Amino acid sequence: MTGSPARLRIGIDVGGTFTDVVAVDAATRTMVASVKVPTTHDHADGVAAGIVAGLERLLGENAIDPASIAFIAHSTTQATNALLEGDVAKVGVATLGGSVARTFARFAPFALAEGIRFAPEWFDGRDPGVLDALRAAGIESLAVSEPFAVDRPQREAALVASARATGLAATSGAEVSTQYGLRARTRTAALNAAILPRMLRTSRVTARAVADARIPAPLMIMRSDGGVMDVAEVERRPILTMLSGPAAGIAGALFHENVTDGIFIEVGGTSADCSVIRRGQPQMRPARIGGHRTLLRTLDVRTIAVAGGSLARVTNGRIADVGPRSAHIAGYRYAAFTDVSAIDGARADLSAGFVALLGSDGERIAITPTCAANVLGVVPDGAFAAGNVASARLACERVGAVLGLDAASLARAVLERATERLRATLDQLIADYGLDRTTVVLVGGGGGAAAIVPFAASRLGFAYRIARDAQVISPLGVALALVRDVVERMIVDPSPGDLARIRREAIDAAVASGAAPERVEVVIEVDTARNRVRATASGATALVEGAQQLAVADESAQRAAAATHLRVRAEDARVVARTSALVVFASARESAVIDARGVVRLILPGAVAYATLAGGVDRSLAMAIDEHTAFGDVGRSLPDVFLLRAGRIAEFTGLAEAVQIAGLLREELAGSDEDESIVLLVVPKRA
Repeated sequence: MTGSPARLRIGIDVGGTFTDVVAVDAATRTMVASVKVPTTHDHADGVAAGIVAGLERLLGENAIDPASIAFIAHSTTQATNALLEGDVAKVGVATLGGSVARTFARFAPFALAEGIRFAPEWFDGRDPGVLDALRAAGIESLAVSEPFAVDRPQREAALVASARATGLAATSGAEVSTQYGLRARTRTAALNAAILPRMLRTSRVTARAVADARIPAPLMIMRSDGGVMDVAEVERRPILTMLSGPAAGIAGALFHENVTDGIFIEVGGTSADCSVIRRGQPQMRPARIGGHRTLLRTLDVRTIAVAGGSLARVTNGRIADVGPRSAHIAGYRYAAFTDVSAIDGARADLSAGFVALLGSDGERIAITPTCAANVLGVVPDGAFAAGNVASARLACERVGAVLGLDAASLARAVLERATERLRATLDQLIADYGLDRTTVVLVGGGGGAAAIVPFAASRLGFAYRIARDAQVISPLGVALALVRDVVERMIVDPSPGDLARIRREAIDAAVASGAAPERVEVVIEVDTARNRVRATASGATALVEGAQQLAVADESAQRAAAATHLRVRAEDARVVARTSALVVFASARESAVIDARGVVRLILPGAVAYATLAGGVDRSLAMAIDEHTAFGDVGRSLPDVFLLRAGRIAEFTGLAEAVQIAGLLREELAGSDEDESIVLLVVPKRA
């Protein structure tokens, strides 16, 4: 690929055992190369060493010209692991605003994990000698907090700047969150400070390696909400990278597999991460650390300790459970990946309580769900979990003879126990999000997906599919992710000016994190019950925007994609509106927005489309709101509104006044030609 004009996106996923690196063609979004290297937890440079090694190997083995790279990003479990393992800096919290402020900011020490307490030291930030006091106390990282700094961050920022000028790592409440709630914001800032020095070292080593390789794209890091941010932002807010590992898999499901609705299950060797995707959007929830609330929103990922490499446990001569211990952690080989001659010389060994054999060479060999799935023939052809069926069957015969089971019965028992573990989590997700069980589709990702998902889906009565390139779905998600930032404010009855200001603030934050200004999309959500306004801005980087010359799908391909997601025949998917780059198809119940690549961007129930021109949007909006505002005993409820302009989608949900929607639409259309074709999609709600 040396000298190739093609632009590439590089995605790196740092896992517990391996670091995966992939290269994706930015124009076609297809994977063109991948490598796997060990994760370097114990290296002096930490996981950064593995990232650098994987990148160097990818470039060298595939003759990739560094100048052809338009985007490079990695996920990391470092922030999460540091908190779980207590590998944190000694933190000082400096409060501004006097004793009353300190009282309301102060939180009690709490456990990060069993036997590990987080207990920062407290200082008066108004004291002129506070920096000397911090050094004397051996403080390694500082968090600064002041009431209402969300609106007036100047004093926090000044103390942070002074601390950084002396070489002390520092952060503030206003840097990590734009939400009110002094104690929760202070706790979030203190946790951010706790991991700041370690993350600074890692990000700088990795960024330096990218620069040394003459890669023109700036290094990006995966966020816990599925977006990415640049290294400068990580150096301010590393806590936003928590859970970026699972977030990478969900990003892969969205951007590589194009999942619109379903439960995504990323199955590794030790655990499986389960999450809901609805109408093309992942589901979010507030993060809790040590049982305490933080002002962080993360993807709602439910992790269970069952996966492709889980060990099956024996109790009283029967298969009692599967997991949580896994074969590679316990030092067992998989029967399905062992030569049949080694199995032939092995004997059943249940002495440790696991379904296993002991080889003649002393090697321990386990019958994992991956082995069981190979025996039952449920692993799809070409799947990463496909192994040596003869070896797996012979192993099941040997152990089954001791337990009074034939090979198939033993394999089925292993997968049934694994399915029972999965069932509880799926049932909870279905209940939490009010999903219709009859339409739920399980989408499997990760190297162990084919070992668990096909059998479980059949057993539980769900449709399923295994994602393309499932074994590298996480680094693919990293490679295809968008820059993202979120601004939240507590505002009672926000005016159009308030909403426009927050929208611009979110755009500025996304641009500061590396997004191309002209391509940032913003979603505005207003929670009138909590007086909360949230603006989420996302967009691609400038280099990626220049590289993308995406293949265009014809209308028949777009219609087929729409029909699949609308669950109707292709001829029953009607075109109801279009922009220059988006087409709206509708069935009797739902509408689907399809882009020029044939990818479903949005699914909306009961939506009504209004095709208009930018110059006539006020008149069309007034008509739409008049026709679709619901009235009830407790008042009225305005519809949710989605604006389609060229290839962009802007979302305005939960707004209480028509003037708020109109103001945001004018902001979104600023600078557009009056005769540009746009579409309003309006979703009525109950009052």
